[in-house]
Amino acid sequence: MRLRSALAVAAAAGLGILAGAPSAMAAGHRHHTQGTFSYVWTDHHGNRHDAELVDPEARECVDLPQVTGDHEVLPPADSPRNRTNSTAVVFSDADCDGNHFSLRPLTGRGSERLKVRSVVFS
Repeated sequence: MRLRSALAVAAAAGLGILAGAPSAMAAGHRHHTQGTFSYVWTDHHGNRHDAELVDPEARECVDLPQVTGDHEVLPPADSPRNRTNSTAVVFSDADCDGNHFSLRPLTGRGSERLKVRSVVFS
């Protein structure tokens, strides 16, 4: 009887270790959304350009490179379109700061009036 109890305890401990392994492994991996997030930005000459993020990182703020950092003298991007499998929350300022607006997965979109400099995906 003691042998069975010892085996049961060992088996339960082994299952606990295995059950914890995926979460421990996942902690070291980054999560990506699937799909594209597009927007329009305007350069110094007033020319409008299409840009997109492909399979962006999830749960990390992404500054739109054309309109943040050294480029913050440019107007913010606009017309965001979320074709990813995650909710996209767009922000009026860099570093996911300022006014924000949520765009639903796959079909969320904003007009030229929605000004953005950063985004985070759920």
